[in-house]
Amino acid sequence: MEHFPIRTDLALETRERMESEQEELRGVTCEKIYDEKRNVTITKVKIETENGAKMIGKPIGTYVTLEAPDMAIPDEGTHREISEVLAEQLKLLLKDCIESVLVVGLGNREVTPDALGPNVIGNLYITRHILREYGQYAFQEKKVAAISGIVPGVMAQTGMETLEIVKGIIRETKPQIVVAIDALAARSVKRLGKTIQISDTGINPGSGVGNHRKGLNEETLGVPVIAIGVPTVVDAATIVYDVCQDVEKIPNGIVGMFVTPKNIDETIKSVSYTISEALNMTFELNF
Repeated sequence: MEHFPIRTDLALETRERMESEQEELRGVTCEKIYDEKRNVTITKVKIETENGAKMIGKPIGTYVTLEAPDMAIPDEGTHREISEVLAEQLKLLLKDCIESVLVVGLGNREVTPDALGPNVIGNLYITRHILREYGQYAFQEKKVAAISGIVPGVMAQTGMETLEIVKGIIRETKPQIVVAIDALAARSVKRLGKTIQISDTGINPGSGVGNHRKGLNEETLGVPVIAIGVPTVVDAATIVYDVCQDVEKIPNGIVGMFVTPKNIDETIKSVSYTISEALNMTFELNF
């Protein structure tokens, strides 16, 4: 195991691997809660020191993972409950009431496993233009945040870094916070489409498939960045390794290949709706 690089974007999975290898983790805490009523397991991994960040391979911050087996079920009531849990966790990360937010849907709309971000934006209730035109009167007694959204595409489509596009938008619209949505890679096939990770450390577009672009975080953008991701792919080499437990038996031809479920189109459709509903709940300012 130690000689085989496991690709995962989930802080929880990295911590699990290090525990299984009996590596001592200093500067990293973990808290797990099971919501029996809504069948969601909430795990909070906090990286508190530079040493912990180096061991986990992620920046200092909080990483909250929601594991919900029922996300695979196309039931609106079930997904509504998961949205509620996600909204609760987002509010805990935000701490303060937010009046303006920019939601960035990362990924490529033309590639289904990478289309999570664009689909979330498509389902999101965009309010900034309404508030600018009519003010809060448009929503009667309900006070909402000014939500704007952008799907910046990928460099092959635009010729620009996502960071360049988002920085320009922030300069013009001046949001208090950025929420970035992206598809992730998981270590375990059991977590594909059934897990949501949120963090307050930002995100590197394309990191799930090893295509690192400049990061979207508070340091690069000048405003706090909340990242929301769902694993949609698994490294094919990892699956082969799990079966044979021998690095030498991994064919060279599958290195760099990724596997996604055959029903990924349905998964993206339902999970993107779950996330957009959670964001709509989160940025109603009467909490």
